[in-house]
Amino acid sequence: MSETAETYRRRRLLALAVLACVVIGCVLAVRSCGGEGSALGRGASGGDAAAGAEADKPAALPRGGRRIFPDYRVVAFFGAPQDDALGALGIGTPDEAAARLSKVARPYAKPSRPVLPALELIATIAANAPGADGMYRTHQSDEVIGRYLRAARRAKALLLLDIQPGRADFLSEVKRLERWLSEPDVGIALDPEWHVGAEGIPGQVIGTVTAAEVNAVSAYVSAFVTDHDLPDKLFVVHQFTSSMIEDKDQLEQRLGLALTIHVDGFGDRPNKESKYDLFTSELTRFHNGFKLFYEEDTNLMTPAQVLALRPPPDLVTYE
Repeated sequence: MSETAETYRRRRLLALAVLACVVIGCVLAVRSCGGEGSALGRGASGGDAAAGAEADKPAALPRGGRRIFPDYRVVAFFGAPQDDALGALGIGTPDEAAARLSKVARPYAKPSRPVLPALELIATIAANAPGADGMYRTHQSDEVIGRYLRAARRAKALLLLDIQPGRADFLSEVKRLERWLSEPDVGIALDPEWHVGAEGIPGQVIGTVTAAEVNAVSAYVSAFVTDHDLPDKLFVVHQFTSSMIEDKDQLEQRLGLALTIHVDGFGDRPNKESKYDLFTSELTRFHNGFKLFYEEDTNLMTPAQVLALRPPPDLVTYE
């Protein structure tokens, strides 16, 4: 199912907005290179002394337990701090965003299935300018990622690092985040729309990913779960066209990963529901995600309407 011309135009405008962030992102990346190193990641975990005292206990999720689905329903804000146009997460400070998310997530909580909030931070940001290495993407600094991780922990939430690789490949971009993957509350989201290949320019073409590429990343991330005895990691693949994930039926389920296909795309309720029905009716089943857009959606669906979808989504994200 292809996006309408108007939807594609809006997404292209969003990519142009990202371009304004490139210079800021590069400055932050330079600032993060001098001496913060792995100490920042350890400091971001908070309560090192308490953690040491309970070192013999297996790591748990922020609100208890080690299994994400079906024990919880995850409700998330998506975005980045460089520009409000990048999503709800970037509006205000990380703590302010987490506080707003808590209110938004409350109607999704049920006695049988509590909510686990998540902050989905764009860690690799696609750009429509090539940058120094010609990869059409820039990176959040460790300083920024650490700030959002600390805010997530104060809110007992997950941090989900979103990858928009431009002309780079997903596995290389995820390997850059190795220091964060050993944390028990950090997951990964792959955004194929912004994976445009060797010739593409983000915002001018809609990207894709193959199942083999996703499987390589999921194997790499799953190894952190087993090697560090971690709880489930949220592992998300965004999709809004049928061809966006090639050979989708060959995606592999990995130990310790809550593999979620996240149905993106904006518009009115009938169009969003039909796309969700299309992707969730496929023979190969995954956990289900559903995205809502504050600006682009027509008559934003209510939590009750979202929960009325069949099957009800495991992950609900607001951008």
